[in-house]
Amino acid sequence: MAFHDVRFPANLSFGAIGGPERRTEIVTLASGFEERNTPWSHALRRFDAGMGLRSLDDLSAVIAFFEARAGQLHAFRWKDWSDHKSCLPSAAPEFTDQVIAVGDGQRRSFALSKAYRSGATVYHRPITKPVAGSVRAGIGGSEVFVELNYAVDHGAGLILFHEPPGVGAEITAGFEFDVPVRFDTDRIAVSVGSFQAGQVPSIPVVEVRA
Repeated sequence: MAFHDVRFPANLSFGAIGGPERRTEIVTLASGFEERNTPWSHALRRFDAGMGLRSLDDLSAVIAFFEARAGQLHAFRWKDWSDHKSCLPSAAPEFTDQVIAVGDGQRRSFALSKAYRSGATVYHRPITKPVAGSVRAGIGGSEVFVELNYAVDHGAGLILFHEPPGVGAEITAGFEFDVPVRFDTDRIAVSVGSFQAGQVPSIPVVEVRA
């Protein structure tokens, strides 16, 4: 298996149904109280690629993409239209969007992440597939610039500074990103007649750890 650095057609993922999935193990005690635990530190996202299809040409494009990925074998990029930026969906990414680390005067490589806040709780989601050309970065409140000050590893979600940021300097970043996924089926079943009548096939995709 491999990761193919190609995005599922974004116009076809628009309208897809899906979102994050958690795994929680719940044990109900004799007293009626519960013990809850999870083996996952991060959610996996699931989507249905069939929901974005509007024509037979769209279906043809999905089948071609499916065949090129050999069904479930190879992973690829997916644009989650509901959550694909470091900022609010209505805004454009800025270099101050996310605090991803604090400089120690030695490290030059920093992983991208996105914070999800609710009350006093913050969840940090690793971002491993930023969109090429979308990453902006800052050090200590001042923007720095790609090529001049840093490079981006778009396959791993890393910012690689040419010089280590100073001790205590906040490292910030803004970006767009894709979700690494694979098809969650080795079979696409569709009837042209049913499709033309409005019945779309189910084509599930699932996030992979990358």
